Amino acid sequence: MPKLKTKSAVKKRFRLTGTGKVRANVAYKRHGLSKRPQQMKRQARGTFVLTAADAVIVKKFMPYA
Repeated sequence: MPKLKTKSAVKKRFRLTGTGKVRANVAYKRHGLSKRPQQMKRQARGTFVLTAADAVIVKKFMPYA
């Protein structure tokens, strides 16, 4: 069997935790932040864990992770 390729977009955007959950960056933090509420900017710091349904989709694109 040939090796499976990992999606380059998934490599850049997601990573796995030690228990196999998928971590992602929070959206809407790139530009136009002056119009966003301070509470939203605080809560969007760091990363978050994807839901199980979304994690299944992402894991299909990272076969060896």
